[in-house]
Amino acid sequence: MEIKVNNLDLWYGDFQALKDINASFGQKRITAIIGPSGCGKSTLLRTFNRMNDLIEGVRVDGQVIIDDINILQAGADTVNLRKKVGMVFQRPNPFPLSIYENLVFGPKVHGSYNKYALDEIAQKSLESVLLWDELKDKLNKPALGLSLEQKQRLCVARLIAVEPEILLMDEPCSTLDPKGTARIEELMRELKNNYTIIIVTHNMQQAARVSDDTGFMLLGELIEFGKTEDIFTRPQDKRTEDYITGRYG
Repeated sequence: MEIKVNNLDLWYGDFQALKDINASFGQKRITAIIGPSGCGKSTLLRTFNRMNDLIEGVRVDGQVIIDDINILQAGADTVNLRKKVGMVFQRPNPFPLSIYENLVFGPKVHGSYNKYALDEIAQKSLESVLLWDELKDKLNKPALGLSLEQKQRLCVARLIAVEPEILLMDEPCSTLDPKGTARIEELMRELKNNYTIIIVTHNMQQAARVSDDTGFMLLGELIEFGKTEDIFTRPQDKRTEDYITGRYG
């Protein structure tokens, strides 16, 4: 499932955080959004599952088309949207429950209570993030006792349990050490086979390693968007080149 963004503007009160954004995020591809702090990267990401709605004073114009529906239109089903478009945050945020209850929380919310079905969901979700062998004998242990990297993988598994089609990742490796970062990047490459993934990152090396496409943002504008190789080796805009070569940011 792809995302098409047309003439997207967003304001926090009088401050315009996104300015006339136009882009298409490809199906079963990893797209990285890069740029300096405060340029609108996370705001753009949160637009795709309408999490900005939770912030007072937000106003949005334009279109975000997912599955042929403009998700910004009045009356859009945000519950179904957030099931379809899951999000992983900077800091892993497992619920203060057992590993198993974290995994089946979403399916229960959406009406699934069959024990055998829930057991299968828990196993498949952990298998999809390469954690089943590590945790299959610890399902009743507290999720908060896991390592940071395991917690982040569990949060991805918790999303997968409700069968999304798009995964949003906001700096998912920012709290991890290099080994944990490498394993999450490996996981992203695996998940790309089944999901459309959009990642916000300050780490340009990470963007270059894992993404198929990259968008560079500056002061609320999407300055350049294209294949990652082209953005990093043949940028068309001098501002992109200056950022990538470390002249600012």
